[in-house]
Amino acid sequence: MYEKAKDLAEAYVARRLSRRAFIDRMAKLGIGAAAARWALSEATTRALAADYDWQKHKGKTVTLLLNKHPYTDAMIADLDSFKKLTGMDVKYDVFPEDVYFDKVTAALSSRSTQYDAFMTGAYQTWQYGPAGWLVDMNEYIGQAAPNYNWNDVLPNLRASTAWSGVPGAPLGGAGAKQWALPWGFELNSVSYNKRVFDKLGMTPPENLPDMKDKAAKITKDVDGMYGIGVRGSRSWATIHPGYLSGFTNYGAHDFEMVDGKLKAAMNSAAGKQFTELWVAMIKQSGPRNWSTYTWYEVGNDLGAGASGMIFDADILGYFMNGGTKEAGNIAYSAFAAKPGAKQPTPNVWIWSLAMNNFSKQKEAAWYWMQWATSQEHDLFGARKMDFVNPVRQSVWDDETFRDRIAKSYPGYLEQYEASAPGSKIYFTPQPLFFNLTTEWAASLQKMVADEVPVDEGLDQLAESVNRQLASAGLR
Repeated sequence: MYEKAKDLAEAYVARRLSRRAFIDRMAKLGIGAAAARWALSEATTRALAADYDWQKHKGKTVTLLLNKHPYTDAMIADLDSFKKLTGMDVKYDVFPEDVYFDKVTAALSSRSTQYDAFMTGAYQTWQYGPAGWLVDMNEYIGQAAPNYNWNDVLPNLRASTAWSGVPGAPLGGAGAKQWALPWGFELNSVSYNKRVFDKLGMTPPENLPDMKDKAAKITKDVDGMYGIGVRGSRSWATIHPGYLSGFTNYGAHDFEMVDGKLKAAMNSAAGKQFTELWVAMIKQSGPRNWSTYTWYEVGNDLGAGASGMIFDADILGYFMNGGTKEAGNIAYSAFAAKPGAKQPTPNVWIWSLAMNNFSKQKEAAWYWMQWATSQEHDLFGARKMDFVNPVRQSVWDDETFRDRIAKSYPGYLEQYEASAPGSKIYFTPQPLFFNLTTEWAASLQKMVADEVPVDEGLDQLAESVNRQLASAGLR
């Protein structure tokens, strides 16, 4: 019986057997759930270890710097699998996001050897990589275990975490260095309160003018609820989710290259057209204290029933559909801001794993990184934890994961599949990203507060950005 269970588990891990068939055949053998899980764990370990010396660094300890996040929770929950596979130990420090990036910058800028690997956003690598603080992962990817399958990672995410370091050069383009490995990501779409939309006889918004109108109706007709939640704090993080996704959909760009130099382009006709509607929508139907709104306020208001919809990270709507007042009422919809647009163009945030260039045990760190970004660990997180969105196509194709999402988060798979083809980083990579994008958010605040008209505000912003580019030798 043991050999039959072993064979079934190996067939399932190798994707030669569906989940339902595996469960049915195990049941016919009289094998319970606990024993089946043990058989799967053993089969997964054997599959990973095949034709690769996972025990090469047995006895070593890698040290990680991590952000407090569900991706971190999933990794820690599965860490015994890594220890069993490699004979290595793992130590880690976890910090909340409000201080996390300060910790990373302090460690890297001081050339500290304390941490071997760490979590990062893709935007941060535009600073860390060219400064010499990160390892180019291309060499290690070429030495990965045979079943690692780097090409299984979504191509737009692979490209979005690779850059040559030349300001304005395309992500993933010629000479690009793979500064980080995608770990989990979010794209931007609409999460909405289906209970409220059904009560008002409304369907999800089809474009920005339609969103503006429906947000106004919610604000007018539903007591104690405003229409649309979007970020508004004076931070680069206000620009990158809904705003840049819609801005791009209208055909606008942050920069253009002129004679090999960067030039601000956010004040184009398309940029002004989009921003005019965006600002009007916020003034008419946004939260009262919009200029203080971050990820947390946008999500919490949706979950508490204070807002009717949000245009933000899809996973923010995912998390609000559990443990909140409106749990079970949140639904999801892909969103293309421009009327008549062919498809959504969601900008993305990618939590990634990077290697400290000052680590004294880079290969051991690589062993942890390839395990943590492997199909096997991603499947564990997607099936059993809140590891959304996974970065591997094979995980999105996994029957168990799809069944779980479809059952508890209706519409989530559909919004993802409609949004994913056009999802990538739409910012132009350049070393002044954080300062210039934060100034963009401050400019938006002035427009919403009626301190400056939209056209004039974007022109002033472009002039200021161009001056700063020139001062930095980028223009």
